[in-house]
Formats: sequence, C-alpha cells, structure tokens
Amino acid sequence: MVYFDNAATSFPKPPAVQTAVLTALTRYGANPGRSGHDLSVQTARQVFEVREKAASFFGAENPEHVVFTQNCTYALNTVIQGLFQSGDHVVISDLEHNSVLRPIWALAQQRKISYTVAKVDLDEERTVASFQSAIQPNTKAILCTHGSNVFGIRLPAAKLAKLAKSYGLYFILDAAQTAGTEPIHMREMGIDFLCAPGHKGLYGPSGTGLLITACGQKLRPLVKGGTGSVSSELAQPEFLPDRLESGTLNTMGILGLGAGIDFVQRHGRETLARYEMSICRSLYQQLLSIEGVILYTPEPIYQKSLPLFSFNIEGLTSEETTQLLNQEGFAVRGGLHCAPDAHQKFHTFPNGAVRVSVGAFNTMEQAREFAYVVRKIAKVRQHVAKKD
Repeated sequence: MVYFDNAATSFPKPPAVQTAVLTALTRYGANPGRSGHDLSVQTARQVFEVREKAASFFGAENPEHVVFTQNCTYALNTVIQGLFQSGDHVVISDLEHNSVLRPIWALAQQRKISYTVAKVDLDEERTVASFQSAIQPNTKAILCTHGSNVFGIRLPAAKLAKLAKSYGLYFILDAAQTAGTEPIHMREMGIDFLCAPGHKGLYGPSGTGLLITACGQKLRPLVKGGTGSVSSELAQPEFLPDRLESGTLNTMGILGLGAGIDFVQRHGRETLARYEMSICRSLYQQLLSIEGVILYTPEPIYQKSLPLFSFNIEGLTSEETTQLLNQEGFAVRGGLHCAPDAHQKFHTFPNGAVRVSVGAFNTMEQAREFAYVVRKIAKVRQHVAKKD
C-alpha cells in the first residue's frame, strides 16, 4: 500500500519512534509524578525532557507551558471551552476544521458567544483585511487554522497574530497541518495558544497532542482530577501544566512524540518540508495534464502552501475515486474531511474531494505510479461516459 494520507496521520513512523514506544513499555512503565520510587522519578524525567524538546521546537518560554493532550482537537477544545465567557466574540476563518467549528458553533447555539467567519484569500493582505473587518468591540480572540487540511492553503499566521495584538486580542493557532513542517516560533510570532497534534508532522504516535501556552491560568480546565500535586486541596492546581493535565499521562505516546520531534530536528524541518513539497508539486503537475481531473487550487509552492491538495475525477464521486485508488494500492482520503466550510468555499460540497497528502517517506516513484493510476481511472470513466 502506497500511503498518501499523511494529513490524517503520518505513516510509517520513524524507527526511532517505534523504539521509543517500546522502551517506554519495557523500561519506563511507572506513573510519572504519582509515586516517590525511582522508576516513577525516572519516568517523570523522561516526560519532562519531551516538554523541553517541544518548548524549544516551538519557541515557548518555559517547558512547563507545554500541556500534553490526546490530540489537537482536545487541545483546541481546552482553549475554546476554557477561555471564552458569556458575551465574547471570536473571529475564525472559512477554512476551519470541525475541531474548531463544532465547539464554536455549540457555544454560539447556547448563546454564550458569537463568532464571525473571515474570508481567506490567496493574497495575504486581503486575508488580514478580512479578519480586521470582522473584529468587533467584544471580540476576545482570533482563532484560525495555520493551513487548510483540504486544500493546502496556508494562512499568514504571523500577520494575523500581529493584528490580534494591535487590538489587544488573544491569538489561537490550530497547527494541525503545520506543526513539524512550517516554522512556528511562539514568542517571535506572538502566539498565545498553540494547538498541535503529535501524530502528523511531528511523526509521533496516535493519541498524542500539545497545547502550549503561557496563559494557562486564564483557562477553565476542561477536565479536573488527580494531578499528583497539591492533593490535599479540592481545587484544581493553578500552575501549569498540572492545571490542564488531569489523570495518568500517555507516557508511551509522549516518549514516542519526543523521538518524533528528534526525527524532525535531525533531518531539519525545512529539508523535510522542501522534500515533501517537491513530491507534492510533481504529483500536482502530473495530474494537471490528465483529461477529466479537476484541481481546485493553484500549484503548491513552498512557504505558500502545504504539501497536500485535493482533486476529483469527472463523473465520479470522491468516495468512488478513493475506492478505485484503494483497489490499486493507494491510500488517500475522499469526502468532506471534517471541514464543510472549506468545501463550500471551493464548491466541492456535498460531494467532497480526493485529498493527496505527502509525508517524509513518500517518493517520486510513488508519485509517478499514482499519476499513472489516476490517468487510467479517468480514461475508463471517459470511455463509460461516451458509451452512456
């Protein structure tokens, strides 16, 4: 199976990640921060080292500002449900994933908050102007994806963070598709809350995620419970990361995530991003020449877009195309990709689109094989259409 579904979860995982998970299972099996014996202390030390790696990688002020979550969606919900109060307003983009749309919509349905959807344009200045025009007197934050999980369009996060700061707003960044491939430095960019998955561009195991913030005391905890600290108090701890980390941590996943960060650091984020983009562009160019293939965005460009794009084949639903590709040994995703607004924007609703997303372990040969199979499927479809 040739895997082109890295925007969902990167696969395969680097050997070092596999080794780290196995080591956690066989050597660091105690509960970190819950016991005083040596094994618990050693395990806690390993977990803290991953906090340090994540803080350094993303330019956070303090490793204690790194909160481990089970995924990016959980991190986003922690911020959305913990930050906003009755009467608040938030600005989001028209490319948001349901991990943002659904909790924001739910709060609006409960009449707790209101929100405005800003239009994203291929021109960055127009995008910033759209967000600026959506700001209201009661706006509390700008919350947006760093890059579309369907169409690969990258938002100007640094410019939007600067806009937020000029109005005294929080800036919340959903880095689901960019953590590990795009440069993200929280202090330099002015990011207040960074939400990221561990299992995509950071090449960690599934069930891992990050919420990095210096503003954790501003959040009402999504979950309360045991933290291994100040156990005599009934109130949730005020300090990070304990305030936002209740219950036993996913030690195996966290140590695997640490190895994933090491993998990106060792190979170089920019080197990996350029490599993935070269394959993505080759794929795009080959599909562009195939009659019956519909592409929705301009050619992917390094530092302008992500190493992914979506397409359809005339006469087939996205799910039909995905299944035909699956039968030929290619893993891609069809449908609406949990981002209905993005599909509305590009007129692919409700049919959806076929997404191709490249990872570090894909090759140019796989791209050529994929284009060959798409050409074959498109020709067969055209032949059937002529007969009909």
